[in-house]
Amino acid sequence: MILIAGPCVIESRENVMRIAESLGKYAGDERIDFYFKASFDKANRTSLESFRGPGLEEGMRIFEEVKNTFGYKTLTDVHETWQVPKVAETVDVLQIPAFLCRQTDLLVAAAKTDCVVNIKKGQFMVPADMQYSVLKVLKTRGYESADYETSAKAGVWLTERGSTFGYGNLVVDMRAFPIMRRFAPVIFDATHSVQMPGQGGKTGGDSSFVPYLARAAAAAGVDGFFFETHFDPSIALSDGPNMIRLETLDTLLEQIVKIREIVE
Repeated sequence: MILIAGPCVIESRENVMRIAESLGKYAGDERIDFYFKASFDKANRTSLESFRGPGLEEGMRIFEEVKNTFGYKTLTDVHETWQVPKVAETVDVLQIPAFLCRQTDLLVAAAKTDCVVNIKKGQFMVPADMQYSVLKVLKTRGYESADYETSAKAGVWLTERGSTFGYGNLVVDMRAFPIMRRFAPVIFDATHSVQMPGQGGKTGGDSSFVPYLARAAAAAGVDGFFFETHFDPSIALSDGPNMIRLETLDTLLEQIVKIREIVE
């Protein structure tokens, strides 16, 4: 099972290293393929005044320290094509943000690296149409068709993070998982899926629903999970309302693993 976990954004070197250390148990679990996640730049914040992160240069220095200290595989977002070569020198997975999942130049630039490419499904996208984003990466890498086996071999993932219907909320339709698994391995972003956009100039959320959605996704047969975590989400500088506390992750992961074993 793929597990992507870490803070939403790099708030500081000290915060990242503390959270990274606390996640070490998952990297040593033979049932889990662990990736440490953080963003060096949250480029799609609601407000101009919102905290975005340390930027590319400092962000990559911190990722290097995480890799050298803990040996983790790492994942981060890229928002523009010029960022891709520099980020690809450091991390193992390039993540295409949901709002950019159709951006051809960004997908092609990521595909030209040796990194796994994780494409988040846009909140506005029909699940079946994500095959075309997958194909942009696969064709750049020399493949002609999109199916689960080809994408797994070529290092292309899809991530579900809910759909928006204009009511200040996101809805997770479990049918999206088997639909998208026709084209690629699928990760469920359990924390971003409980966001509530449009909460007075910032994005809100309700993290109490994360366990319910994660357990349902495990039963639906996804390939992995994405959790943003923090020691104290109430003081997190980004996405605090939908993040989960680090100490709650153990129990939830054990439940997920058991559900997956039953389904398999």
